[in-house]
Amino acid sequence: MAKLNTSASPSAKHADTQQPSFFSASHNWLRAGLCRSQLAACCIALLVAAALPGQTSAQATAPNVARAQVDLTTTPVSNTQSAVPAPSASLTISADPVWFTADGRPHPQVAEALQVLAAADTQGLNPQAYEATTLIEQFARLAQPDAPLATPQQRTDLNARLNQNLVQYLSDLRDGRVDPHQVHQKFDIPPKPAFDARQYLFSALQNNAVAKALHDARPRVPMYDAVVKAMAQYRQLESNPAWASPLPALPARKLEVGQPWAGAPLLAQRLTLLGDMPASNTAAAQAPQAISNASASNALPGSGPATTGPNTPALYDTALEAAVKAFQKRHGLTDDGIIGPATLAQLNVTPAQRVKQMALTLERLRWTPLVSAPRMIVVNIPEFMLRAYDVMPDGNIDISLQMRVIVGRALDTSTPLFDENMRFIEFSPYWNIPPSIARGETLPRLRRDPAYFDRQGFEFVLKDGSVSTQLTPANLEAVQKGAARIRQRPGPQNALGDIKFIFPNNTNIYLHHTPSPQLFERSRRDFSHGCIRVEAPVALAQFVLKNEPQWTQSRIEAAMTAGKSQTIRLAAPIPVVLAYSTVVVLDGTVYFYDDLYGHDKTLAKALKMG
Repeated sequence: MAKLNTSASPSAKHADTQQPSFFSASHNWLRAGLCRSQLAACCIALLVAAALPGQTSAQATAPNVARAQVDLTTTPVSNTQSAVPAPSASLTISADPVWFTADGRPHPQVAEALQVLAAADTQGLNPQAYEATTLIEQFARLAQPDAPLATPQQRTDLNARLNQNLVQYLSDLRDGRVDPHQVHQKFDIPPKPAFDARQYLFSALQNNAVAKALHDARPRVPMYDAVVKAMAQYRQLESNPAWASPLPALPARKLEVGQPWAGAPLLAQRLTLLGDMPASNTAAAQAPQAISNASASNALPGSGPATTGPNTPALYDTALEAAVKAFQKRHGLTDDGIIGPATLAQLNVTPAQRVKQMALTLERLRWTPLVSAPRMIVVNIPEFMLRAYDVMPDGNIDISLQMRVIVGRALDTSTPLFDENMRFIEFSPYWNIPPSIARGETLPRLRRDPAYFDRQGFEFVLKDGSVSTQLTPANLEAVQKGAARIRQRPGPQNALGDIKFIFPNNTNIYLHHTPSPQLFERSRRDFSHGCIRVEAPVALAQFVLKNEPQWTQSRIEAAMTAGKSQTIRLAAPIPVVLAYSTVVVLDGTVYFYDDLYGHDKTLAKALKMG
């Protein structure tokens, strides 16, 4: 996505901004139609004003509301410690943070802590889960110079509630809100260093760096910050009129360049806002504020949206076609520029739905073990992609290899999600047909077409370990009863191709090559029985064997084509993660993929997201 354009939201108008009382000001804000998030922004402004010498509560109302709201909803919270006085020396020294000064007023750093809670949605979390609005209103009331002091018990209770919610926020931010095992993701989460959230908050308060500490607690995993940035940009489009109603129906089953369509102008507006189409003068007038989501060098060529005269029907022109191709590429579709039902459905997904999709992605990033070892192999199932990379000391990754993969069918043989260590490579492998496939597919086929047995290079392995190459009723019956199994000998017909990457697991899933490479050209690639077929097996073997110099490329290729099975043990195991992310950000461009197995829907239900 070259650019993501958003229209600037008009600032809310406020009446009676000179009221000295918090209650009067909040009454006027609510009368003006402000939502609770806007009211929270106003309360934060009051808290900041109360903490700054020489500024009254009235001065903190209207001038700062718009800025506070933008800070809360569109950008990560920044550290504003330079504008806040140092903590009072009279604070009680304790491992439990104390958010009141000796005179009974809220500590200046309270505003920063509450602003982070109010902005929890920028991290894909729910501010209501941390009592953000309620706490802001209560602290703002106590911060007013003419407000009566709270009793010691009231301060104790309010202090405890703030700490409790901050601790919960830190737990949710670092580790996630859902156990991955509850949503069909069997990751073996590596243990993290002990983290004392209360001591962490106490130190931040003492160092006058609460906002920075809370910001620094976010997960340091690949792509996390990029998704946060993209989510903030899409959130700015949530109320844009371009998505007020769906695109009109297509004139036929599909729409191709040169055909008239009433939806062309609205489509151009959407694609311009999303950055898939360069902004023309018309589009720029509709969306004057541009938010860059990638470098200008990635901008698509084209002349801008279709224009129409009073008697000229809107046309799906070449500029729109180029933009649709870019959109299709970002949404896991065949990028042919033809608008059919699948493309139209993706074009009608609203920015609010994309924000929710990204929030689910952030939750998964908190507990998917993406940087658990110095070298990693990760398969992202919805994207149909494998990446192999090294993890740098600073937590960043250096991608050495990426390739297309084929995964399990969504209908009946979905690929499970887990992580295990790759320990073996088998060259020229046998394929031991799983009993369920043998009984459900192979045996019926052999009974219909006995010649299939020899064509495929099958043989029987009997219970005593002996091998039979004879297709007999007795052998077929033995397989049916589980007293024998069928395997396919190494060779050009072998379903595993000529190499198999083994990471032992109780679901018998592995990576392997395939004798049907043409399937990698499909945009949707769920064709397997659950195992994962890799597009570039030699390159993957080179990555896996990088630290074993005796395994040169020529030796790898020779072993793959030898026709004789050979299994080697890796000198050092490499973690393989079968992950699930329907949002990916690469070089500043955001990509969306279908919820192939329905795991997004399951996670949203677990998180009680509407």
